[in-house]
Amino acid sequence: MPDLSNKTILILSPQAWGKMYISKHHYAIELAKRGNKVYFLNPPEQGEKSVKKSIEVKPSGIQNSLFFIEHRLFFPYSLKFRLLFLFHLLMRIQINRILKEIKEPIDVVWSFDIGHLYPFSFFGTKPFKLFHPVDEPRNSAAIAAATGAQIIFSVTHEISQKYQHLQVPTHFINHGVVEEFFLHTTDNKKMNDPIRIGFSGNLLRQDIDRPVLLEIIKGHPTIVFEFWGSYSVEQTNIGGEEDLATVDFVSSLKASSNVVLHGAVDSGQLARSVQAMDAFLICYDVQRDQSKGTNYHKVMEYLATGKVIISNNVSTYRDRPELIQMIEGRMNNSDLPQLFGKVINQLNEYNQPECQRIRRDYARDNTYPRQIEKIESKLIAFDVLK
Repeated sequence: MPDLSNKTILILSPQAWGKMYISKHHYAIELAKRGNKVYFLNPPEQGEKSVKKSIEVKPSGIQNSLFFIEHRLFFPYSLKFRLLFLFHLLMRIQINRILKEIKEPIDVVWSFDIGHLYPFSFFGTKPFKLFHPVDEPRNSAAIAAATGAQIIFSVTHEISQKYQHLQVPTHFINHGVVEEFFLHTTDNKKMNDPIRIGFSGNLLRQDIDRPVLLEIIKGHPTIVFEFWGSYSVEQTNIGGEEDLATVDFVSSLKASSNVVLHGAVDSGQLARSVQAMDAFLICYDVQRDQSKGTNYHKVMEYLATGKVIISNNVSTYRDRPELIQMIEGRMNNSDLPQLFGKVINQLNEYNQPECQRIRRDYARDNTYPRQIEKIESKLIAFDVLK
């Protein structure tokens, strides 16, 4: 099953479709562009009823061959945390109902599901089963979710190592980037007046190093910090909490005269907007970080602009200063404000044309079409080995 075109592909996603796209959403779009018929299974709906039927298959309105599946469980979701065996027994019935609604055989089950909602065994023996964890597996359920996979791809070597005991071919495929991020890029190293710093991502995440981020913002009142991403629960489709600490953090950002909050935007708007930035900031607490400081989807988007990135430690890019300027420590970000000041004071040097070209070239080799080509090549090799 090496060729990824003219197939029927079911994508299992722990994050619903919405304005903010991350890896699983982009892969769905690119696979549909390649002539595949793609079904994107949203996580089960909870709370107020919003689907007319318990299972609905809907056209996406994005690509003719991309469809969304929305579904509501006929049993309590809470069983997952109390009686996993019973939860899975009932989920098997739910999956069978979903497959009947699809009304055609599935060639590939492509799972990003580290929540172990949908074991591969539920889909029978015919589909090729590809496991693609892009988030850090933090518990036994996340490891068990790979059982039955025929090949595994992941965005960090650290994640891949956690699945080696399954004796399944496992490969590193970096985060991807959509080609829109290369539009209108230039080698111009002239700084904006004022300097503009970009930050994209869900501001409801608990692992943002909020004290350090606010320290950097307050320490540079003449610099404009622009944020793209959800800052209220109503805006998010990729999770997050709106507890008191989060409300205080967002309020502090809103109260800062040098901060602009754009909210959640689609990838096209984000790709256009970030071109105006002089530099980008990544500021997560590695000890609390859901990725453990190993890799971030946004890195590739920033690299595509060519502009310098100032960051907490990111292990995938260790020893790659031409790509990211990062602190050495992984225990805390106490050195990040100093690094930020250093880079900003030498911004023209860090953004000289050759530096920008190196960053953009690296990102160009990691567009989603290129990532799918790399995955295809591994599948071909895997089939030969079989």
